[in-house]
Amino acid sequence: MNRLPVILALLTLAAPPVYAQSERSLIREGNRHYNENKFDDAEVSYKKALEKNKEMHEGAFNLGDALYKQERFGEAAEQYQIAATRTKDASEKAQALHNLGNSYVKSQQYPEAIGAYKSALKANPNDADTKYNLEYAKQMLRQQQQQQQQQKNQKNDDKQKQEKNDQQKQQEDKKKEDQKKEDQQKQDQQKNAEQKNQKQESQQPKQQISKQDAERILEALKNEEKDVQKKLHKRAPARVRVEKDW
Repeated sequence: MNRLPVILALLTLAAPPVYAQSERSLIREGNRHYNENKFDDAEVSYKKALEKNKEMHEGAFNLGDALYKQERFGEAAEQYQIAATRTKDASEKAQALHNLGNSYVKSQQYPEAIGAYKSALKANPNDADTKYNLEYAKQMLRQQQQQQQQQKNQKNDDKQKQEKNDQQKQQEDKKKEDQKKEDQQKQDQQKNAEQKNQKQESQQPKQQISKQDAERILEALKNEEKDVQKKLHKRAPARVRVEKDW
């Protein structure tokens, strides 16, 4: 990128003779402070001069320069606009509009800067610095638009990515919720089946033995016990006779 040329137009030190002496003194005082890099003091002097004569082109233009040096570009732009309207001299108007364009460039207001430089070239078509600054502002505007487009694309990509992540999360959450419902349904079905079986079992009539059947069973058990005892007696071994051996 080419270097931006010196952007401040030369301060006009001489004042028209129609100004009062105090106004000329304040302008010269401000110029002296400006040349000593005391831009805040210069600002004060120029404002005092404008208080005495608000229509001074020099006062507004030089105040714009002092504000520009303090990097107060918005305030400087206001003064350059005022200065451009307070002179019929084409060269002075071109200088004010040139510096107005520079103030807009510093504020990254490139469309406004381009407009100011074009207006300056209408007043002074042969100003090489203004032509250069106009091309510079156009280049910076293209870069700004490209950056804004990149940021917009990145923002859209981030938004799409976030939406995709949100959609995936929703699907996963829905899947988990569906699985939870399915498991709960299975548990409920199993529980209902168990309760149904228990109810059916409780409703089945219990088999009861009559008194006569119970007596016959007891009698049979007694007879069976007697038969067993008889068999045991029959199987008892014969006693062995033991003879003494004298």
